[in-house]
Amino acid sequence: MLRVLAEFQDAARRQLSEPVWDYYSAGSGEGTTALEAEAAWRSYRLRPRVLRDVSAVDLTTELLGTQMASPVGVAPMAFHQLAHPEGECETVAGTSRSGCLSVVSTRSSRRIEDVATVAGSPWWFQAYGMRDRRLTECLVQRAAASGARAVVLTVDTPYVGRKQKVGGVRFAVPDDQYLINVAQHLVAGSSGRDAVEQDPSMTPDVIERLAEVSGLPVLVKGVLRGDEAARCVDAGAAGVIVSNHGGRQLDRAVPSALALPDVLAAVGERVPVLVDGGIRSGTDVLVALALGARAVLVGRPVLWALAAGGAAAVTSLLDGLTEDLRHVMAVAGAATPGDLDPSMVCAVTS
Repeated sequence: MLRVLAEFQDAARRQLSEPVWDYYSAGSGEGTTALEAEAAWRSYRLRPRVLRDVSAVDLTTELLGTQMASPVGVAPMAFHQLAHPEGECETVAGTSRSGCLSVVSTRSSRRIEDVATVAGSPWWFQAYGMRDRRLTECLVQRAAASGARAVVLTVDTPYVGRKQKVGGVRFAVPDDQYLINVAQHLVAGSSGRDAVEQDPSMTPDVIERLAEVSGLPVLVKGVLRGDEAARCVDAGAAGVIVSNHGGRQLDRAVPSALALPDVLAAVGERVPVLVDGGIRSGTDVLVALALGARAVLVGRPVLWALAAGGAAAVTSLLDGLTEDLRHVMAVAGAATPGDLDPSMVCAVTS
């Protein structure tokens, strides 16, 4: 699987312009957190079971009442049209063919309704608390009307992290992509770019508000502490996604792989916990599930596949990760994700 990922990454680097490559790959600050993500998963070791019937491995996963073919999904990422002319429509089409979950970003470069038309598998909508909160509410209502099954509220971006590779916080995305989903809701004469910036005054009350206006369960994404996860669940969150935003927010933040156990201990019996950041193989997924995560989300590798070969490559990537997971689960003595538990994982401390 790692070889396939490397091939997609190399192809994407050849295909993308240097500024776009730098924007997609950049971490914030010195890039420490971005660099540590993959190694953090490799710091765990497995304790397999034996003499179990693993002649058939079933990866079917249920999340918030929705069944998916695999516990591997696609994390929300901005501006896919920088990688492919069809943008998020192409990504979601490829994801749907694999039967996996898509999380579509507020910063999508295609309209919510257009993306929804190609979604043949469940999808969620990721929301930012924007300075004009009315815009956030309009978007989640449109997503719900278009068939989204949940809202994912990103909570680790009171301000967008500065990235040395791009000389600021983001690549200079054209207005026709940057504002495509909010343009119809802007007040005449207002600055669209100012209105859609993150709201640094956001507090937990926004969780209940978005659930109310959308009629959907709201998960919070960007949590790295058990106490903060509990605070969000107490405020109405239906799930938690452990994430450090791909190392693009607070540099030197703890890797998601190492933060996961603390969050699970705090809220894992109350709501489903997912995780993203540095997932690159079926073994990484196995570790996350054994620790107690219900599913994982994959970020940059999906963009590399999209740039390298469009929807077909996205499908190939997700199918490959799923089959890699199926294989390592069988070797570890687990026929379903429910057979995994924390006793099968230990951390390497030296």
